Amino acid sequence: MSDGPGRRFDGQVALVTGAGSGIGAAVARRLAVLGAEVFAVDVDGPAARGVAQEWERGHALTADVSESAQVDQAFEEVVRRLGRLDVVVHAAGVDDPAAKEWIAEALVADRPPEVTGRLGDDAWRRVTRVNLDGTFHVLRAALRVMAPRRSGAVVTVGSSSAFDAQAGYPHYAASKAGAHALSQSVAKEAIAFGVRVNTVAPGPTDTGMAARTPAALRRGFADPRVRPYATPEEIADIAVFLASEDAANLVGAVLLANGGRFTV
Repeated sequence: MSDGPGRRFDGQVALVTGAGSGIGAAVARRLAVLGAEVFAVDVDGPAARGVAQEWERGHALTADVSESAQVDQAFEEVVRRLGRLDVVVHAAGVDDPAAKEWIAEALVADRPPEVTGRLGDDAWRRVTRVNLDGTFHVLRAALRVMAPRRSGAVVTVGSSSAFDAQAGYPHYAASKAGAHALSQSVAKEAIAFGVRVNTVAPGPTDTGMAARTPAALRRGFADPRVRPYATPEEIADIAVFLASEDAANLVGAVLLANGGRFTV
């Protein structure tokens, strides 16, 4: 059992990717409130610094998760400064605004979306490099630090799109489904070394990424029978739970947080 919400992460060191905005920023703030010393990591360095400056003992690092050397350098910097790393939450990810526009145009015109045939190699690689390769880079770096100490918790942020794959969004769905499977495979390996890996799979969440979603597509996600868009803080609370000792028996879990849109 934890010692109470105010002390849950006292004395622990946490690294959060994608911490410059959205879910990552919400996770970083929550961990800081709960006592952790937090490193906010983002490809947008000024954004990371802006978030880290909100609390005492906040640190900011700039890294593109699609670049393995940058990820390794960020983890090495944390260990160099503080000698340990207890919690990693990997929230960095990207979408494809152009593909979203194509889907929205088809929705307005009441016709099926035609995306796959128009999807270029660069768009495919951008999404998979960040969402899938980036998850591998972060998991690998985390295990290199945590496994020797036989302790640690890693949470990856996936997507409900991995299960309810949207027509016209194949690269995003594939990247997130791959990230889920990757996290689960690593979880089975890592637990032998005392490291827990789990995943939260949000549905529509009110982040900057969602704000860039075309209005027609946002309306398409609206459903009066389920909860509306989640807030970043609601998803952050789930990620923080998975990282805490309260989730000690959860290993390789993928927790859907989609407001009741579907179950698996």
